[in-house]
Amino acid sequence: MPSLFERQADFGAALLDPERAVPEGLVGPDGRPSARRFAVYRNNVVSSLIDALAEAYPIVQRLVGEAFFRATARVFVTDNSPDSPVMLRYGAGFADFLDGFAPLADLPYIGDVARVERAYLASYHAPEATALTVEAMVATAPETLLEMSMVLHPSCRIVTSDYPVGTIWHTNNAAGTPDPINLAAGGETVLIARPEARVDLRLLPEGPAQFLLSLGAGHSLSRAAEAALRTAPDQDVSALLSGVIRLGLIVGLQPVACESAAARD
Repeated sequence: MPSLFERQADFGAALLDPERAVPEGLVGPDGRPSARRFAVYRNNVVSSLIDALAEAYPIVQRLVGEAFFRATARVFVTDNSPDSPVMLRYGAGFADFLDGFAPLADLPYIGDVARVERAYLASYHAPEATALTVEAMVATAPETLLEMSMVLHPSCRIVTSDYPVGTIWHTNNAAGTPDPINLAAGGETVLIARPEARVDLRLLPEGPAQFLLSLGAGHSLSRAAEAALRTAPDQDVSALLSGVIRLGLIVGLQPVACESAAARD
């Protein structure tokens, strides 16, 4: 006789796979197996998961159309059951799925647009944190500050793409007819953060992007400055740091392990 765990696993698999038979032991009020009743329940579960994806990825849905999105989401749902009762977490792998979904091969940017949407959702639900003030920063000796790591706000997310995903997001986030997508515009790096009440999405030039990516990786301020200057030699690092502080993106300072010259290359 199957164990409870095996029966639960069989039930969960049958919910998402319309080709599977009604799990053994499920009967209707008349004591007989009821494929019709189970089909209704199965459809409700699948529709609910598709609705969750549609809510998490509205820009992707707008780009491909509602009917196509729901058909695509149904394929994803069939092979990706929830791993948590918190539905906010569902669909974390949707962008990777879209990258490899053959019917979307003509939209190579769609996976990265989904990554921007996922980052936006994560930023919106990230914990609160108090940003450091300029006064708190200047109270630290400059030579010490340079070797400290800057702790970014927990809502801070950065998405780098070979496509103009930030522009695509902004264009399709407004009501009305979106502008045509110009893939020749090249790639973009997008900063998503919610240091205050509202999630803010902005494009990052290459220097600031490398600066924040380095800080986010836990590197020291001096190493982050080097990363910015490698890609943008004319970058004013002091102004860049001041701008990051004004945006409320730094919430703490912490020491880092010694960074060797090799690690900086």
